[in-house]
Amino acid sequence: MQYIINAEGVSSTSLEGPLAPYLGLFSQQVRELGYGLDSLKKQVRIAAFFSRWLELHAVQLREVSSGHAQRFLHHRSRQGLLHKGDAAALQRLIESLRREEAIPAQKMLPARLTAVDHCALDFERYLRDERALARSSIANYVPFVRSFLRDRFGDRQVSLARLSASDVVRFVERQAQRLHMKRAKLMTGALRSFLQYARYRGEVTLDLAAAVPVVPNWSMPSIPRAIAPDQVQQLLASIDRSTPTGRRDYAIVLLLARLGLRSGEAASLELDDIDWTVGLVSVRGKSGRRNDLPLPVDVGKAIAAYLRRGRPPSTSRRVFLRAKAPIRGFLGASGVGSVVRHYIRRAGIDAPTKGAHQFRHGLAAEMLRKGASLAEIGDLLGHRHPQTTMIYTKVDLVALRSLALPWPGGAS
Repeated sequence: MQYIINAEGVSSTSLEGPLAPYLGLFSQQVRELGYGLDSLKKQVRIAAFFSRWLELHAVQLREVSSGHAQRFLHHRSRQGLLHKGDAAALQRLIESLRREEAIPAQKMLPARLTAVDHCALDFERYLRDERALARSSIANYVPFVRSFLRDRFGDRQVSLARLSASDVVRFVERQAQRLHMKRAKLMTGALRSFLQYARYRGEVTLDLAAAVPVVPNWSMPSIPRAIAPDQVQQLLASIDRSTPTGRRDYAIVLLLARLGLRSGEAASLELDDIDWTVGLVSVRGKSGRRNDLPLPVDVGKAIAAYLRRGRPPSTSRRVFLRAKAPIRGFLGASGVGSVVRHYIRRAGIDAPTKGAHQFRHGLAAEMLRKGASLAEIGDLLGHRHPQTTMIYTKVDLVALRSLALPWPGGAS
């Protein structure tokens, strides 16, 4: 089997096996993901070996599946020929063949759903289609509801009409003992939402949502842990903007600090979300809602510097891309969070937390100190309810003590 692989991909037609016509396309796709020539060669080589193995075993193109790839990898492993990255390369190849409809999509065996599963899925569809809740919120709510239903009905038929206030209270009391306060808050929120949904469907006549207990001290949580303005400046100054990755990370941190974006909002920002003509950036907030914010000059310059002299070539419309192959947008908020943690550790900053949310709290606290109204802060941060912004009215008693006047009578 002879073939030539160069920076342009596979340039020989002497490939063997049912996958031969698709290896050139696969090579091109790997190159577009940002892999270097050495990695490109290794991935195309294992794909070519896989194609020849399929031919030796008389496997036709339309029969190829992930199972064949697993058997081939096992065969290579027994021969001592399996290398790091081979499994990932073949998985990438299988996905490419499915996208091209060269092989059928993977058949998923239908799972046996219980009555609880069906009820939880109906609630999930309601949250997604009618409430338009963010995926993260749905992912937090549904497991709690499934757990509640399983606790009440087990494997039996689900009859929401049989639910009572005592069922709700007992479940919350048991679960709250083992949950962190934030998780317990999510649980009670999920139950209230589900019980309101059950009443909306007419399956529950009583307002059972009102029976969900309130865990003490939640109405006004502790003061948000906000990064100080001087720490923000120290962090920004520590980022080396002479490198492509540095220009990207500087733009990300500046975006978080100036606009108070959530890490997921920064990660999902797309090129079309920025209107350079009028200086606006459209942010996808929770529940898929759009919030148009003014683009500060320094943020715009930082993003433009990254786009011109840092962002790798890609068909992705995401603004911020991974620096290493596969070149694509961050898969979620964790990518932005890891950027923040890296620079906080490297700069040796004693920040309140290591996460990205402290920039959001820091911006709100600074706006409040400068006299901004809660409505203005809520608009910038994209809060749907005024109660959410009320958290920033908590008073830092330590800071107030430094402003207190001495008692006129002196110490007794």
